[in-house]
Amino acid sequence: MKQFMPLSSRREQRGAVAIIVGLSLAVLVGFAGLALDGGRLYVTKTELQNAADACALAASLELTGAPSIPTSQFPIADAAGKLVATRNRVGFQGANIAAGDVTVEFGTSLNAGAWVAAAAATSASRYVRCTIVENGITPWFMQVLGFGDQTVSALATATLAPSQNVCTTIPIGLCSAGSAPTYGLAPGQWYNGGLNNADSLTGSFNWIDFSPPAGGASELSAALFGSGACTVAPGTSVGATGAISSLRTAWNSRFGVYHPSVPSTGPNSPVPDRSGYSYTPLNWSSQFNAAADLLNVRRPAHAPYGTDVADGNATTGLTVGPPSSTVLQPAALTTRGADRRFVPVPIVDCAAFASAQTIPVLDWACILMLHPMTTEPSQTLYLEYVGLTSAASSPCASVGGVGNSASTGPLVPALVQ
Repeated sequence: MKQFMPLSSRREQRGAVAIIVGLSLAVLVGFAGLALDGGRLYVTKTELQNAADACALAASLELTGAPSIPTSQFPIADAAGKLVATRNRVGFQGANIAAGDVTVEFGTSLNAGAWVAAAAATSASRYVRCTIVENGITPWFMQVLGFGDQTVSALATATLAPSQNVCTTIPIGLCSAGSAPTYGLAPGQWYNGGLNNADSLTGSFNWIDFSPPAGGASELSAALFGSGACTVAPGTSVGATGAISSLRTAWNSRFGVYHPSVPSTGPNSPVPDRSGYSYTPLNWSSQFNAAADLLNVRRPAHAPYGTDVADGNATTGLTVGPPSSTVLQPAALTTRGADRRFVPVPIVDCAAFASAQTIPVLDWACILMLHPMTTEPSQTLYLEYVGLTSAASSPCASVGGVGNSASTGPLVPALVQ
């Protein structure tokens, strides 16, 4: 005979099942929350970390001149870091990072007791730290369990360190005048070369081909118009070049002086330095240490070559032209300018070119491009030797792979935290 469960017992079981299902749903929501909300926070953290790394690297590129960094560099570093950070995206790449979420601070050591804003940074602040905080991340599932908005942050610290290779170098070879470690060169001293109407260059420096024999005028012009030559390691062999009649236009663009054939605005316009102010024996008679004036006076003011070509020529005694050339003024130099006149160049034994087509790079020098090239049939081109690029005080910063304690390449941004 069949036995039936009393109605009351069945009702009790249905109540128990409801409780079990309710508890199971809470557990399932919890697991879904951990998987989906947790994954979302992890992705956000990764996006913010990429942005913080980029911010710190971009900002540290501006911290040249240690152990006494010009205080004018810190606001530039702050702006560079924030600009790069806000070009990154967050929220599954759905939106740009807000500038208000980015904090750029500076310190004198990696374990600085106090990280300060750009306005309070000192000349010894060689480290930069970027912190990015994303608030108000509402959970998709975990809010069912009482979790509110979440916050994710990322931090990165960078400084400058010697590189294992060299980028951003222009096609000039500075002639050694002695043996290592100084090569007979004096920091702050001006060196000159003779430049004829065909742009042949002789004297204390020479035009250099970084990919002999495949280089040439187009390669050299591209290096001057663009970011320079790259992946040139110490000890690399370089070649000499002959007469090149097309480098004036590219060289002068770095001073914000644009030949009519070169666009002075738009995406194809070459990047100028932050200042086009130029130095010659006429307006800088000591012919020594113009770098300090450019860093501390002219660049912060974004001083141009002149109000126009004629004005600049009157100040420098040069004949830069044609008269219809465009000369960028402070507003344009402020928004478009970069570090384009402190550049690394190889130190070479120029005399060896007499018996060899290629010669090795001995070391790397940081030089200051002092003035534009003229339209005269012959001229003297001046450069200032600032020091070796591996020196902590070098104002030359580059990009490339970070080296070790024995590396002699230019300083490059390096993440340290």
